[in-house]
Amino acid sequence: MSGMAATDTLSKSALSLKVIIPKLEAVAIPLFAVIFGFAVFSLFLIVIGKSPSDFFSLVYKAGFSTGFSWQNTLSRAAPLLLAALCVALPAKLGLVVIGGEGAIALGGLTAGALGPHLSSLPYPVSLPILFIASAMVGGAWIGTVGLLRIKRGVNETIASLLMAYIAIALMNHFIESVFRDPASLNKPSTLPFAEAMRIGDMPIGISVHWGLFAGIIACILSWILIEKTTLGFAARIAGSNIRAAQVQGLPVGKLVIGFTALGGAFAGIAGFYEVAAVHGSANASLIAGYGYTGILIAFLARHNALAIIPVTILLAGFEASSGLIQRRMDLPDATILVFEGMVFVAILLSETLYGRFKIFSTNYWSKIS
Repeated sequence: MSGMAATDTLSKSALSLKVIIPKLEAVAIPLFAVIFGFAVFSLFLIVIGKSPSDFFSLVYKAGFSTGFSWQNTLSRAAPLLLAALCVALPAKLGLVVIGGEGAIALGGLTAGALGPHLSSLPYPVSLPILFIASAMVGGAWIGTVGLLRIKRGVNETIASLLMAYIAIALMNHFIESVFRDPASLNKPSTLPFAEAMRIGDMPIGISVHWGLFAGIIACILSWILIEKTTLGFAARIAGSNIRAAQVQGLPVGKLVIGFTALGGAFAGIAGFYEVAAVHGSANASLIAGYGYTGILIAFLARHNALAIIPVTILLAGFEASSGLIQRRMDLPDATILVFEGMVFVAILLSETLYGRFKIFSTNYWSKIS
């Protein structure tokens, strides 16, 4: 009897491993890619005569060691969460959309242009109007990428990138002409928000605006949409095999346009919070590279909306350290971008590793059980 019990226990253990270990592939391979990227960047630092240990120590100190460090990190994380969703949601349909920076710019421009003219309205009325308007503009801009893909077969990666450049040019044009505040001399900007319309900080003990909360809620709702709804299921089917989805009668065109528009809406909301909570007006500071960092975050999280949250905080901590690294190590401000670029390349290369390790195979554990 004891032998049978032992066999039974082993079978249950093997069954548990059969379920759990294959799922670890999605964690283990990106983690390996990140470590590999760290190692390559460390070699780069050694070649130029700098200490990798000093670099990573400063990254930790600036991004995660104190309350002030966390304030910088979480403030940067707010727009990055929403920018990453602009990449992750269309990716569920197999689309690579990298134009979130443009949607952020236009969302911020929309808030900056309309905000000063709504100051006579009550606060609970004016801010929702700006929120929705920014989301609609961002959604329409990136949704057009999906429309071009469906109606004309235009590659969404090229289209979204080119449209990002157009959006930034439009923002600069309108800020320097039609919507310019005459009092903004050295740095053209829109009219400033009334103080009563500015979005304040969350009551968490450090100065972080409500955009962080909005980003986290957006990630949670996006995960529910993808994993727990029929629309999300249809999107995943279309993303894995678009022909099979069409044969099954799924509305692939509507899904593509809808998910690209939703991703763009989130990026537009990021622009809204940057204006209403951070800058107080739309200006060149909106172009901070959040849309491009969002690409790295989405790929590192494997387009999982929940995984975007911790990955964003990690990357935001890296970016918060750029100034300290520049001062302490006498390195250019762009050093962090080089670091992120190496990690991104490592992530892209790691895509070739999926399915190559027997230990992550369900069949491997089926044989053991």
